Amino acid sequence: MSLNVAVIYYSATGNVHQIAQAVAEGAEKAGAEVRLRRVAELAPDSAIDANPAWRAHTEAAAAVELATLDDLTWADGIAFGTPTRFGNVAAQLKQFLDTTGGLWAAGELADKTVTGFTSAANDHGGNESTLLALYHTMHHWGAITVPPGYTDASVYAAGGNPYGTSHASRDGGPTEEVLVAAGFQGRRLARITARIAGEGEA
Repeated sequence: MSLNVAVIYYSATGNVHQIAQAVAEGAEKAGAEVRLRRVAELAPDSAIDANPAWRAHTEAAAAVELATLDDLTWADGIAFGTPTRFGNVAAQLKQFLDTTGGLWAAGELADKTVTGFTSAANDHGGNESTLLALYHTMHHWGAITVPPGYTDASVYAAGGNPYGTSHASRDGGPTEEVLVAAGFQGRRLARITARIAGEGEA
């Protein structure tokens, strides 16, 4: 059977974008058809222009298609990525999630598999709380969360976050260890999604 995975993210300066690409590649290697999508930028130009890295990534990522609700209905499994904002989901991704009420009410999001990944400036900048906050929405959907847990050595090498791949960006972009862990997370999402889909009716 075909397996569809959507990787939907928001990235300001490009760190979450790089992790999203690694998650998508991991899912593809596990046999999934993947859609890599970004959500719309909501910040004003004045804020973006105040940070050259933000402006550069905004322009570089323009070629990535914007996420739509169709991507959610198409997907069997979904990976969401967001930078942490005060220990919470960035407004750009949250706004997209807030448009899913109709799908939720129709039961279209129930039983889909979901995982999350994130990045903050510091080791203790809110990565864990951001992922836990993200998963609140998935619980309301009735989705099945598929965190990496401690199921692979790459999780430990990347800092040991069982809730999802995370990155402390104070020293630059994602390390090789983080990208390897993200690839594992994408493969795990695809593998668990395929297992659940193959079970048929519970």
